[in-house]
Amino acid sequence: MALPFPTMLSGFAPRSISLAALTLASALTVSCGPAASVEAADTPPLESTSRAATTELILNGNFNSGTTSWWNGANTQSRVENGQWRLDVPNGTANAWDAIAGQSGIPLASGQAYTLSFTVSASESVSIRTTVQLESAPFTATLDKQVAVNGTARRYSFPFTSSVSSAQGQVTFQIGGRGALTVRLDDISLTREGGSTGSGPIAMTNGFYVDPNSNPAVWARNNGGDGRAARIQSDIASKPMARWFGNWNSDITSAVSSYVGAAAAANKLPVLVAYNIPGRDCGSHSGGGAGTPDAYRAWFSAFVSGLGNRPAIVLIEPDALAQLDCMPSDWDRQNRLDLLRYATEQLRDRAPNTWAYMDGGNARWIAPDTMAQRLQSAGTGNIRGFVANISNFYPTAETVTYGNAVNAALSSRYGYTKAFVVDTSRNGNGSNGEWCNPGGRKLGTPSQAGGGAEMLVWVKTPGDSDGQCGIAPGVPAGQFDPEIAWRLIHGT
Repeated sequence: MALPFPTMLSGFAPRSISLAALTLASALTVSCGPAASVEAADTPPLESTSRAATTELILNGNFNSGTTSWWNGANTQSRVENGQWRLDVPNGTANAWDAIAGQSGIPLASGQAYTLSFTVSASESVSIRTTVQLESAPFTATLDKQVAVNGTARRYSFPFTSSVSSAQGQVTFQIGGRGALTVRLDDISLTREGGSTGSGPIAMTNGFYVDPNSNPAVWARNNGGDGRAARIQSDIASKPMARWFGNWNSDITSAVSSYVGAAAAANKLPVLVAYNIPGRDCGSHSGGGAGTPDAYRAWFSAFVSGLGNRPAIVLIEPDALAQLDCMPSDWDRQNRLDLLRYATEQLRDRAPNTWAYMDGGNARWIAPDTMAQRLQSAGTGNIRGFVANISNFYPTAETVTYGNAVNAALSSRYGYTKAFVVDTSRNGNGSNGEWCNPGGRKLGTPSQAGGGAEMLVWVKTPGDSDGQCGIAPGVPAGQFDPEIAWRLIHGT
């Protein structure tokens, strides 16, 4: 898929809308405050080896992406050093919460089981405070622990049941109240037990489906003598990713049915992309799509017939809403919205075990409030949610910030919010301002539930060309190129 617009990336802010206040010591004192009671420092509980399926809620807990998505207060200096998060506190802090760092924007549900885990060491033998709490008034802490730290790295794990429900929870580490101190943290994790709620497709399956016939898998099988084949197989082809469906599928019902059927037989969750809207990609590298509105309705109805009642994730029409402005008339724009709404109605009414997500552009394209209005007009209220960053390179944290901003606009205008998904297939190095086969990009976090959004998914197939451009000027859109794949593996 090609994206016909210029992109750019500079620095970006952490995802919580309240972080500006966290740079002020006075706000920190108000927001964190003393614990109702201070417990003795805990010894490290043993981590369970037989927990239920879990969803990770922390973004970048191993600090592979720097300190992105983690904030620190005015009295706390923060940096990544040797793959760990280093926090430095000067002399003169009176209270633990005077020197604070953490991550915000974490959903919490009352009565739900969670586990907070982390590895920590410090330059002195002291106790520090860690909490899982609300990030705004009344700042209720559902987990509040004092932990013993010293020069030896120790692993802590605290199971707890949340006493609060909020989309704006936070994890904090409060390390003030003493002299100068250096604390190092790593492998921070906050997991929620159970892959999903109710009978959703994540709960019905055991992990994401690995497509044995993806473009990189087929290439690796057919080119075993190529020195790149083993790494492309291990680093790309063996990972779960989406399968794209469009006008190249001669029998769309059969193609979809075969794919979700194979996934169901393996008890895995397939991710499908529906990509056949008339006027697709505004006629650019990935132009095409159904010839008429009626043809699209027939195609999409047949697509949904292939799903049946089997579990699946469906991502609807990349770029269709973000490119609405390229349509030649108001009639064409309204027609596209009507077709997308039809798609949501078909999925809602005929695919009971599918979670569907409308494409919502990316963090630097359409303003969140405008995108919220388009999502509403396209029928996103009928389905699970929306997806962002398809085929683009923006970091996960920036995309999560964008998704949260879209949800804030949906809530303000229409009184609801939606779950969202992030494409992480090529965002490991962020963006360099180019959109079409740029060099220096890197694979992102493999598909998983959680990670700052409802799911992180490899939507764009790593190694598939964006078009005849960039580092692959002779490779048509959608065709696999081992050199693109190789460079994504190595970040070159």
